[in-house]
Amino acid sequence: MPAEVFGPGYAFMAREELLTFEEIVTLVRALVPLGIGKIRLTGGEPLLRQGLADLVAMLAAVTGVNDIALTTNGVLLAHHAEALALAGLNRVTVSLDALDGEIFAKMNGVGAKVERVLAGIQAAQAFGLPVKVNAVIQRGVNDAEILPLARWAKAVGVDLRYIEYMDVGETNGWRMPEVVSGLEILSQLQQEFALVAREPAYRGEVAAHWRHADGTAEVGIIRSVTVPFCGDCQRLRLSADGKIFTCLFAAKGHDLRRILRSGADETELAKTVRNVWQAREDNYSEERGRLVRPKAEMSYLGG
Repeated sequence: MPAEVFGPGYAFMAREELLTFEEIVTLVRALVPLGIGKIRLTGGEPLLRQGLADLVAMLAAVTGVNDIALTTNGVLLAHHAEALALAGLNRVTVSLDALDGEIFAKMNGVGAKVERVLAGIQAAQAFGLPVKVNAVIQRGVNDAEILPLARWAKAVGVDLRYIEYMDVGETNGWRMPEVVSGLEILSQLQQEFALVAREPAYRGEVAAHWRHADGTAEVGIIRSVTVPFCGDCQRLRLSADGKIFTCLFAAKGHDLRRILRSGADETELAKTVRNVWQAREDNYSEERGRLVRPKAEMSYLGG
């Protein structure tokens, strides 16, 4: 979240504008019959939401939900890992763009310490939560961290996914020359590691994956800039204030909070979402460079 916008005096959204945990669970119950069985809590930073472990427990109790994941910056993870594991969280993804403390602090923009993130990862592993690490690689910023991250991830036994630098939102100053392609990343990795490609685990898996030949961990690369996968996208995003987005690069969502609070039942909610999903025409990544339009910020929409 850009510090120049979200400074100490910023007036954040009033609590009553946020969906309650009960409203989120109602929506999930309505959508399970449409095929939604995997839930990911993301952000912004989800661990800033008070009582998040309670939401995890409520979601875990919904029949048909078979996988609950959390994406976090990891700064608060050490404090919450045990409660989240006990509540029924299945796995954690941690954003970690650099091991070098100076580069890490520069990229997160608030001077956060990489040591706190590493401690959070260790805590998650200690309480039995499988951990993946996501690293967004930006040329001239953290591209020198590709191999150090791979060495560290292999040593500690976490799966690592590199992500091509994307033009999410309107504030990150994205430029195509700053994109380190998935092929470049793979080439660097193969110079040091013996990697074996594996088939996708399911249709729509966003990353291409390779296993270390010794079986210690996996490496994945998400190539949404150089190899778009819009046609297989199966992700529906729900914002904290109750809007659904059918694309990471969408400008506007469809308001479900109003429908929820008007007393609609689960059947009506499911019908609304089905109609929105069937009418979608999202293929921004395939049109990148030919299409200019506003986009919601990642801190609002989630990854």
